[in-house]
Amino acid sequence: MSAALTVWVRGIGLWAPGAPDWHAFRDIVADGAAPGEPGRPVADVLPANERRRAPESVLLAAAAAGQAVAMSGLAAADLPCVFASAHGDQVITDYMCQTLATAPAELSPTKFHNSVHNAPAGYWTIATHCHASSSAVSGGEYAFGAGLLEAATLAVADERDVLLASYDIAGTGPLGAMTSTTGPFAMALVLSPSAEGAAVRLDITPESGNSDTGALGDAWLDAIAASNPSAHAIPLMRALALTRSTALRVAAARGLDLHVDIAVAG
Repeated sequence: MSAALTVWVRGIGLWAPGAPDWHAFRDIVADGAAPGEPGRPVADVLPANERRRAPESVLLAAAAAGQAVAMSGLAAADLPCVFASAHGDQVITDYMCQTLATAPAELSPTKFHNSVHNAPAGYWTIATHCHASSSAVSGGEYAFGAGLLEAATLAVADERDVLLASYDIAGTGPLGAMTSTTGPFAMALVLSPSAEGAAVRLDITPESGNSDTGALGDAWLDAIAASNPSAHAIPLMRALALTRSTALRVAAARGLDLHVDIAVAG
């Protein structure tokens, strides 16, 4: 067994169909509230002009990240950030593939600009005037776990608070059929190497193997968890919403799991 990476959760953000923010998600999971109607992610951290032209993937990531940073009470400008996504913006990728195959001269410069995998990280760092390091992580079905491992490692190694945001959207066209992603989801955590200002500790231990985490027994949660790779965070987010100590596993690569012990103070 490898040594555990110990980090504390200072901020949490989430957007899911029926839960536009972390507080709504917690009310649904912990208190039995009914999910609301799906809507457009609210990314207040972005200037109005940027919100209007930003694609869904950017809005999702920025909405969740903004919630987590606001809860943490830290300055976004000072936070290194890790943005993880399995497939980036599949809608734009599908558009680009079709356009390049049929009418390449008509390719939209704006959509090309938004097609790169680190577009959400770019929007975020520009909007928040962040000059700390930023990373864009991809890992297919393991994107969330890979991002969690990257963010926790940075927090421990550099002894700095780190923002993690993981997001994916529904696929479309041939790409959507190949990736089998059916819906949008985004989550964010501000992870700290220090217990100050935090009530939840995560002990993250890389271990060989990929475990089948199984269903959660809740139709709404299970549907979201199966909708895209970033939504593989649902078991962890559910545990945080229930605010109780537990343990779970997160796949971070083929043949590599993260054993996550969740300890809640008090």
